[in-house]
Parts: sequence; C-alpha cells; structure tokens
Amino acid sequence: MPVEIIARQSVVDVLEHRLRDDILGGAHAPGELLPPERELAAGYGVTRTTLKHALSRLEQAGLLSTRHGIGTRVRDFLRLGGADLLPMLAAQDRGWLTEIFEVRRHIGTLIARRAADRRTDRQARRLRDLLDEIAAAANGDAAQLAEAEVHRELARATGNRVYLLLTNTLFNAYLPVRAALRAPFEDPAAAVARLAPVVAAVADGRAARAGTAAEAYLAETERLMLGALGAGREG
Repeated sequence: MPVEIIARQSVVDVLEHRLRDDILGGAHAPGELLPPERELAAGYGVTRTTLKHALSRLEQAGLLSTRHGIGTRVRDFLRLGGADLLPMLAAQDRGWLTEIFEVRRHIGTLIARRAADRRTDRQARRLRDLLDEIAAAANGDAAQLAEAEVHRELARATGNRVYLLLTNTLFNAYLPVRAALRAPFEDPAAAVARLAPVVAAVADGRAARAGTAAEAYLAETERLMLGALGAGREG
C-alpha cells in the first residue's frame, strides 16, 4: 500500500490558514482595516514576527493590502481579485466547486469545438496517444493526471494560448481537493470510454459533434466527482 506523506505545518502555516478562513468567512470584511499588529497577534496567540509572515503571504495571495502609516486592509477580492484566488477559495469553501465546474463545462465545450476546427494532424495523434496513456494508467490517480493532459492538448489544439491558461486555471482551482475527485478515473477503461467520443470528434474535425460530446463528458464527470465529494462529507 502506498504511504501518503503528511506535510508538517509550521505556526505560520496554521496562522495563515486561520486568517484566510476568517477573511473569506467574513470575520474581517472587505475594505476593513485589520486591528493593529500587536492586538491581532495577541488575539491569535502568536508573536508579531509570526503574524508578519502570515500577513505577507496573504498579501501576496491578493487578500490583503498594506500601506505604511495606515495599516493592513482586507481587499475586496470579488471586485479586485483574479482567478489565481480560486484554489484558495475552493479549499476554504467547497461551494465554489459547483461554480468552478459550471465554468469548466462551458469553457471545455467551447474548447472542444475550436480544437476540432483547428487541430493539426500531429495534435490529433497526440490526443489518441494520451487516451492510450489513460488506459494504461496503473491507478485512478495516474488516470486522473493523464486525463488532465488530454484537456491541455485540446486547449493547445485551439491555437489560442488563452484557452490553455484558462484550462490550467480551472485545474489549479480544484487541485486542493483533487484526491476527493478521483471517482471518474478509478476504472481507467471506463474513463477512456467516456472520453473517447470527444477525442474522436476532435481528431475527425467534427466541431458540432465535438461540442456535444464534450458537454456530455464534462457533465457526467462533474456528476461523478461532486457525488463522490458529497459522499465523502457524509462519511
């Protein structure tokens, strides 16, 4: 049985997560100044040095902004933030996953259509090779990672690099809970059977069929993944 290594958390890690959860949970409202550092550190039971490190991380993540002489303010991330916040938001509140999957479905369908119109012969062969890699995967984890490469190749086949970056963003968004979303890939042969119509339509240059197949595939895998996630919560 493979052993999963448990990452050790430092005090800064723990404080960062608590502050992040408090900010995203509304304990510190957007636009609000945080209490002075001495007061905030005492409230969380940490040193000011530890607090400064945690605040710096959250500032880099886009949740806070600091101005010397004024203090540290909570940013209105829904107005000012970008997609790079999605992994943090999904980890804090899994309700974000429903919205992430909705975007995944719409973007993925569009990408499949564009890929069918624009793919090269080399890209068509690459997509078929990637299907073989899923089929040969040793376990669900390997199949899941191989499936992600199919989507990246579909995005590349559109000829539009923004689609590739959007695809990466969506994968990164549910990376924190990836292990809980492995249900569609536990049987690699079944995973290939679900995905094969998408690859075939794109390889054959049939845009309408590719869009229909992609929408069906993404909806079905979404159902399986969110279903497994819900079952995991109940368990």
